[in-house]
Amino acid sequence: MRSVASFALGCKVNQAESEAIAEAFAKKGYDIKSIDEKADVYVINTCTVTNFGDKKSRQLLRKVKKLNPDAVVVAAGCYAQTDQKAIEDMPEVDIIVGTKGRNHIVESVEKFLEDKKRINIVGDIMKEREFEPISINSLAGRTRAYIKIQDGCSQFCSYCIIPYARGPIRSRDEEDVINEVKKLALNGFKEVVLTGIHVASYGKDNHKTDLLSLIKKVDLIDGIERIRLSSVEPNIVTEEFAHDLSLMPKVCRHFHLSLQSGCDKTLKAMNRKYTCQRYMEAVDTLRKYMPDVAITTDIIVGFPGESDEDFEESFGFASKVRFSKIHVFPYSPKKGTPAAKMPQVDSKIKSERSARLIKLSEELENEFINGFVGQKLEVLFEKRENGFFEGHTSNYIHTLVETDKDIKNKIVPVVINKAYNGKAVGSLCDILD
Repeated sequence: MRSVASFALGCKVNQAESEAIAEAFAKKGYDIKSIDEKADVYVINTCTVTNFGDKKSRQLLRKVKKLNPDAVVVAAGCYAQTDQKAIEDMPEVDIIVGTKGRNHIVESVEKFLEDKKRINIVGDIMKEREFEPISINSLAGRTRAYIKIQDGCSQFCSYCIIPYARGPIRSRDEEDVINEVKKLALNGFKEVVLTGIHVASYGKDNHKTDLLSLIKKVDLIDGIERIRLSSVEPNIVTEEFAHDLSLMPKVCRHFHLSLQSGCDKTLKAMNRKYTCQRYMEAVDTLRKYMPDVAITTDIIVGFPGESDEDFEESFGFASKVRFSKIHVFPYSPKKGTPAAKMPQVDSKIKSERSARLIKLSEELENEFINGFVGQKLEVLFEKRENGFFEGHTSNYIHTLVETDKDIKNKIVPVVINKAYNGKAVGSLCDILD
């Protein structure tokens, strides 16, 4: 029996794709290995969102070849798509796939094993108009399933290479999504995460449906108890969107609303399609219909041209919003994007701004969790580690409970006792005694 290790660098979409690739190999009789084990085939879903992502991709491709010099090494994903020459110059790589053709990786590997000739099937992703079918039916040891519903992005933010790596927006057929969710429910999954490169654009390419309509149909599927969304932009949040989602208890009270900057001048330079006022309107609308909602976000610090005043404005806006968590990213120039050619901010200044924003995030996170101390929240428990079961509430509070009961993949009521280092420590309710 041949073996394969399928591993993703970067985003949740990459992870979903790598899990689907592993499942495709398993169906052909391959034994699934971890990335640190010796395997006959390694499939690396590369990342190119930053130059550091490129570097990590190259390092991992070299590392797996050292693990097994006789292995077939496949470079797939965004870095392979945007910089074919860099991948072609790597003798460790046998097959180059890019962001299309991943549903044929098994066949490509078996062809290589037969011919021993390097394969390159990277195409022009900008010409793609159809969603490439790739699905997951079972995930060993997992309680949450990521379902890719959309690919591509047509936003062209000035700092981002992803539209060139993923091509234009393409939506997955609604019926195909529903069928996958039903299979996952039959396999015991209680929570699904609808993910994509630009989830908010779902249905805009074919005008047959939209994200809200899809969520309503997923909500009707028996066995699924939670529905999460990956990152969305504020423009999708309307009165109808927030009101209708609030009527569906399965929809998690957590939204990762992409901000990137709390300064309108910087947002314009980034080519973002909203203002701070529009963002706050979205936050207020979500909180109007879901008072316990968690709002998390991403903020880039040190974007080209960001002055001290611009940063203070962004910092003040983040404080005003009262996020439950902020993911902070010092700006990193990405070759091929307009922002990389703009005047850059000194790295020391970026580090100082990052530290301030991270400190604010930690304060806001503990403040949010403390707001639920003494309350009973339902937690889906995912794993046991160091004597504690760990899981997440609907509003994505990372919760720890000390118990001898086996509560993995169960949604159980927990009383929140305290906040500790960005997590909640709780105790099981008497209902389980």
